[in-house]
Amino acid sequence: MQAPPFRLARTADASRADDSAGTRLRAADACCAPPSAAQLAGSKRRTRLAELDPHLHCSVIGTCLSTHELRKLVPRFTDLDRQQASDLEIHHAAVELAIAGGAGGKALHKALDERYAGAIRRFEQARDEEAVLALWNESLKNGDIPPAYWALMTHPYATMPVRQAAFGELHMLSHLVGAANRADIRRLVALEEENAALRDKIERQQSRLHEISTQRDAVTAQLSEQIVKLTAQASRQGSNDTAGLADEVKALQEKLAEADQRLALHTSRREAAEQRALQEQETAEALRESRDQALDLLKTVQAECHALERATLDALDRPDARRAGLADVAGKRVVYVGGRPGSNAALKALVASAGGELVVHDGGVEDRKGLLAAALPGADLVVFPVDCIDHDSMNMLKRVCERHQVDYHPLRTASVASFIDLFSRLQSDRSAAQNAAASARPPSAFCLRHG
Repeated sequence: MQAPPFRLARTADASRADDSAGTRLRAADACCAPPSAAQLAGSKRRTRLAELDPHLHCSVIGTCLSTHELRKLVPRFTDLDRQQASDLEIHHAAVELAIAGGAGGKALHKALDERYAGAIRRFEQARDEEAVLALWNESLKNGDIPPAYWALMTHPYATMPVRQAAFGELHMLSHLVGAANRADIRRLVALEEENAALRDKIERQQSRLHEISTQRDAVTAQLSEQIVKLTAQASRQGSNDTAGLADEVKALQEKLAEADQRLALHTSRREAAEQRALQEQETAEALRESRDQALDLLKTVQAECHALERATLDALDRPDARRAGLADVAGKRVVYVGGRPGSNAALKALVASAGGELVVHDGGVEDRKGLLAAALPGADLVVFPVDCIDHDSMNMLKRVCERHQVDYHPLRTASVASFIDLFSRLQSDRSAAQNAAASARPPSAFCLRHG
C-alpha cells in the first residue's frame, strides 16, 4: 500500500498557505470533506465497492475473498490464466477491477454481498456511527472479521473515521498474528538447540565424573595401602616415630576427605544439570503440544472454510440451493439447539432453501427446556454447537436422542461454516459407503463339482 486510506494532518506552514489561497482551496476541500450526520441520515443506500477509497480495496479483497474464489471470478474480466497466474497477480487484478468499477467491480460486489448477506442484515440494525462500531467490536471479539469488515465498509452510516478505525484494527491484527507465529517458531528452535547443548554438557559431565570416581577409587586404594604400611612401620619403629606417623596419617585422611568433597560437588552439579534438562524437555514438549493443537484447529477451520466456500461457489454456479452442499437436508426435519440469533436465522434460511425444515431451540435461554424434549422425537437429525450450549441442555439432549434413536452431531462453533462442513462430511461418508457397497463383488455361483 503506497499511502494510508486517510488524509495526512497538515502542518502550520500548510495552514498558512491555505489561508493565503482563499476561496479556491476551501472549495477544493469541500468535495473531500466527510459527510455530515444530516447527509448520512438522508442517504439510505449502501456504498458500492467502486465508491470506496482506492486504498481500502486491497484490504477488502484480501480479507473478505479467498484466493480460490478470486481465481474463478477475476479471469472472466481479465487476460490472466486461471491456472498459471500467481496469487499476487490474481489479487492485483481483483484490486484493479474494484477500483475501475465496471462489470468486474459489480461482480466482485455481488459476490461479497451474497457471501456475507447475514452480516449485512445484522449491520442494518445500526442507525449511527456508534452502533456500527459496536457491532464491529463485537465481531472482532468473536473472530468473525471478514463478514463484519465488508458490512462496515459498505454501511450507509459508516463515515471515513469509522472505516479508518476498522482498517487500523485489521492492519494491526495482521501484524500481531504474524509476530506471534514467528516468535513461537523462534522460541521452539532456540529451546531445541538449548536442549541439545544441555544433553552434550550432561554427557561430558558424566564422563568427567566417571573419570574422577575412578581416580578417587585408585587414590583411596593407594592411600589405604600407604596407611597400612605406615601403621606397620610405626609399630616396628617404636614410640619415637609415633607422632610423625600420626601426622602423616592425618594428612592422608584430609586428602581423602577433600577428594570426597570434590566428588560430592560434581555429583550435585550433575544432578542440577539433569533437572534443568528435564525442565527444558517438558517446556519443549508443551510447546509442541500447543503447536499441534494450533495446527489441528487450523486444519479444522480450513476444512470449514473450504466447505463454506465450495457451497457458496456451487450456489453461484447453480442457483438451485438444493445442490449447494445441503442436499442431505431435503425433506428432513433438523433440530438445532443453542447457537447465536444471527447465525441461527441464516441457517434456518439455508435449510429452508434446500427443501428442509430447521427447528431452532436456544437451549433454555428464552425457550422452555420442556419444548426441547417434545421436539426431538420427530426429528431426523439433531445438531448443537458445543460453544453456545450449556452442559445441562447438552446432556439432556444426548439422553433423549439415544432414547428415541435420533442421530445427533456436535458442531465446533455456531458459525454457518461449521454447519455446512458437517453436512458436507455426512454427504462424503454416505457417498463412500455407497461406493464401497457397489464395488463389493457378489458371491460366485461357480460350483467346483457341477461347474
